Amino acid sequence: MQASSEVIRDGKFVELTYKVTDRKSGHVLTRVEFPLGYVHGHNEILGPSVHKALEGKSAGDVIEVPIDGNRIFGPRDESLVFTDRIDNVPEEYRQVGTSILMENDKGQTRSFLVTRVTDETLTVDGNNPLCGREVVFTLEVVTVREGTDDETLTVDGNNPLCGREVVFTLEILTVRDATDEETRAGGAIVAHADVDPSLMRSLQS
Repeated sequence: MQASSEVIRDGKFVELTYKVTDRKSGHVLTRVEFPLGYVHGHNEILGPSVHKALEGKSAGDVIEVPIDGNRIFGPRDESLVFTDRIDNVPEEYRQVGTSILMENDKGQTRSFLVTRVTDETLTVDGNNPLCGREVVFTLEVVTVREGTDDETLTVDGNNPLCGREVVFTLEILTVRDATDEETRAGGAIVAHADVDPSLMRSLQS
């Protein structure tokens, strides 16, 4: 009799790929095709609602998890968008998609994303990339097996591409004139920056 396949539960080592799609536009905001590994219930890297939906699934399963960015992160706050003269910004930050950690006079920190760069100015946005968006996580389970002691105790913070030589193949989906709104906003903000899985840690089920 053939043994039943392993299913995801606490202590299982899981590898998966996923993509995040804007529910309204259908555009893929980010895609992770190199299997991302973690030990379920120990060093989870995505939000609680995503991991809860993965429980009981096995290798080969594909699931979709809707996430309401409005409910989790609230609406966009335009007061978190700042434009400054580019001369006031260090050269290493003068690139769209760069993340800048800023601190206020109370010692509180917030990460800002560079969303627009011109010859004279630079614009940053402190809103979470999912603010004001409804998205869908589509996840495919690649591997499910027992986690080893080392895997259970160790979290690898390296980028999955560290130590590899890779080729990025890009497909141009759309080329058109930007609307006035897109011009003011600096374009499609999330298109310039992947949604880092660590940003999803605050997702609630």
